[in-house]
Formats: sequence, C-alpha cells, structure tokens
Amino acid sequence: MHSHVVVLGGGPGGYAAAFLAADLGMETTIVEADTRLGGTCLLRGCIPSKALLHVARVIEEAHEMTDWGVHYEKPTINVDAVRARKDKVISTLTGGLKNLAKQRKVRVINAKGVFENSTTLVLEGGEIKEGADNKLTFDYCVLASGSIPAKIPAFDLGTDRVMDSTGALELKDVPESLLVIGGGYIGLEMGSVYAHLGSKVSVVEVLPGLLMGADRDLVKPLQGRLEKLFANIYLNTKVASLADRGDYIEVTFESEGNKRVEKFSRVLVSVGRKPNSFGIGLEKTKVEVDAKGFVKIDKQQRTADPHIFAIGDVAGEPMLAHKASHEGRTAVEVIHGDKAAQFDAVAIPAVVFTDPEVAWAGLTEDQAKKDGREVEVARYPWAASGRAQALGRTEGMTKMVVDPETERVLGVGIVGPGAGDLISEAVLAIEMGATVDDVARSIHPHPTLSETVAFAGEVFHGLATEIYKPRRDHK
Repeated sequence: MHSHVVVLGGGPGGYAAAFLAADLGMETTIVEADTRLGGTCLLRGCIPSKALLHVARVIEEAHEMTDWGVHYEKPTINVDAVRARKDKVISTLTGGLKNLAKQRKVRVINAKGVFENSTTLVLEGGEIKEGADNKLTFDYCVLASGSIPAKIPAFDLGTDRVMDSTGALELKDVPESLLVIGGGYIGLEMGSVYAHLGSKVSVVEVLPGLLMGADRDLVKPLQGRLEKLFANIYLNTKVASLADRGDYIEVTFESEGNKRVEKFSRVLVSVGRKPNSFGIGLEKTKVEVDAKGFVKIDKQQRTADPHIFAIGDVAGEPMLAHKASHEGRTAVEVIHGDKAAQFDAVAIPAVVFTDPEVAWAGLTEDQAKKDGREVEVARYPWAASGRAQALGRTEGMTKMVVDPETERVLGVGIVGPGAGDLISEAVLAIEMGATVDDVARSIHPHPTLSETVAFAGEVFHGLATEIYKPRRDHK
C-alpha cells in the first residue's frame, strides 16, 4: 500500500491534518491504533472530562441556589446513567469523525504503525490480518502519536484502586474517599468531578501551590473554593509510598521530615504526561528526539527527517489539543508547497476547567518577573461586575499584562465562570498586536462577563467606571 500523506495518530492534531490534506487534493491515510478516531482528547481526556464536569457544575449550581431561597433535594446519582451519557457524547463525536473521513475519502487503517524506515510503516494488530500486506509506504508522514499518562513505577500496584486519568474517566464507581496525587489541571478537574458526585477528595502536591504554571492571583480564588469542596489539600507534601490493603490503599505522606499514614478507597495518580515517541521505530529514521522524549521540530513542523513532520504532544509543550490542530494544518500546508507556512502563534491559550475556570494567554505576570521584563499589570475584580453579582460569582478577576511603553497587550489572565470562553478575545488581541485602548474602546455588551476584559483596560488607564483606582502617573 502507498499513500502520498500518512498521518500516524487520529487525535485532534492528526485528523485535522488529514482532513486538510484531503481537502487540498492529496491522497491521505490515517493510521490509528484505536478503533475510533479522536485520540486521547476525545476518547480519554478533554471531552469526557468536560462532560463529567458539566454534571458537577449543575450539582454545584443547584447548591448555590440556596442563597436565593431556592432549595433542591440532595441529588441521587445513578453512576451507570452518568457513565452512559458520557459514553454517548464520545460515540456521537467519533461517529461524526468517521463520517467526515469517509466524505473526504481519507483512508483510515486501525492498526499500530511502526517505522521500518523513513518512508515505510509496518502495520501491526488491529484490522491487519496475519499474512496480509502489512506495509504502508508514503511520501510524507505527519507524526501525531500524542502522549500518555506519566507513571511512577513505585505506585504501580497492579490494582484498579490506583488509577491514572484514563481509569478515573471510566467512572467505575464513586469511591467513599479519593486521593489525587498531583495538583495540576487534570487532577483538580477530576477531583472536582468525584467530589461533586459524593467522594471525600483529598489532593496532595509536592510543590508549594496548585497549578504552578498559572499566576498565583489567578489560582487563589480557585483554591479558596476547592478548600471548601475537598476534604484536604496537602501542599509541600510527598507521597512516600502506596500499599494495597485489599479494601483500601494505604498512603504514607512525608512533609517537613515527618511521616503519617492515611487510607483511601481509590488513588488517582495525576503527575503529568509524557510524549508517545518510544516503541514506534523512530530510531530507524533520521528523526531526532530530545532527553524528555519530544521530537525535535522547526517552525514548519519538520523533523530532521525530510519525509517526516511532527505535531501535537509528541512535538513539545504545551500539550494542548488546539495547539496540535494548528500545528497539523501548518505541516500539511508545508507539504502542499506553501514555503511561507509556519507555526508562529504568539499566544496559545490554556484553560483549567475547574469551578471557577482559570484561563490565560500570552505573557504571564510570573514569567515576566522571571525574565526581568518590565510590565504593568491591571486587575479588574469581578466584585465590580453587575453580571458577576447577578450570578453570585464575585470571586473572579480579569487581569492584563501590558508593555508600559507601547501599551500593547502582552498577556491576559482570567479566573471565574466561563473564563475559557472569555480568553479567546485576549488571544485575538495579543495576536493582532492590539493596545489597551483597542480593547477598552471596543464596545462590549452589558451586562456580561466579557465586559471585564475591556474594564481591565480601563483600570490600566485609571479610568474604570465601576471602581475607583486612579493610575498614579495618569495626566
């Protein structure tokens, strides 16, 4: 078998690349080990977690209505029904991708692909029958093999009571107690789901704070709510060991030289992800891999092998589906002959879908401090927002990181309900080189949370209507 373009991996980066290649008239094949397209994001990550987070949010909203004099009975959770609904969302989307591939005449091969050389994949398992032609040659391959949960060997006890993110999303039950190891976005999102479904959730993080990639002032409102939702949040604390005791997992914590033991019904190990670059034959090509396992690429997604491009998680941080999709399009445009095409995003938004959501794009305040870069930061508290007051969610904040000389918007951070949707305006502003005035003087609808983006710009000038905070050097 031969294909002009082969995409190894059917995740959001892979199918975006394949569909564009087909749209541009190139013969295209997707090789995907799973029986369905969608990759980790759709099958075991972004989509199922957001479906479950929706359930958690509705439960929390019902609880919040007590402040308005509206009382609901304590919810009864049918775990089988919740799981079935989550699975239906996945099947609907994967079915749609299957139809789109068929409409575009993209060949989909369900098998594992291993490089034999720079222009040949050996297909293993899946739909490949013994004795059949199991080699697929290509002119170009877009490597989109993604990532897998990072594992700690000492925590691999061979019991399903110790889960990774994939196991947690299966939602086999609602355990009486759950320990989440890792205070990153995956752990906090899944911890929130289980807490709202009825588990007594604790989080342990070896670092001094949660979500250490985000500015501290954005994390503070989230941590305040999580401290009420979770049973415990242990910071600066290490998990020294896990032990399977049959009906529970015994956990030994270590903090400031002291050890203590607690027991949990289940443990979720959420300590990050690693690129899926091993065991696929890259050593038989000219592709170069760094010490962390990421494939080395240039701005056109080219690897050191002229026949192979790499996109998404396997090609480096940040490991985000929307980054992968844009990189996939870039790779295909280059393959198609666009010499000017390159991945040159100024702002790649990051969103933590907890409650409240935390989102940021562009330069963060913490990064500016690390780089020794002079910036001005303008913060608009949602307590001054009429819409936030109406929602009863005044803990939020919108902040701008601004170049003091040009007044260009360098970064934006938002914490609050819907922050993930609001951050898109910030991405556009940063990419377009907008100034604070460009954003502040653009009329935003009232009363909305989107106004807070413009109002943060007004704070920068010391001219915000709803709060009195004059700028010291304002004339």
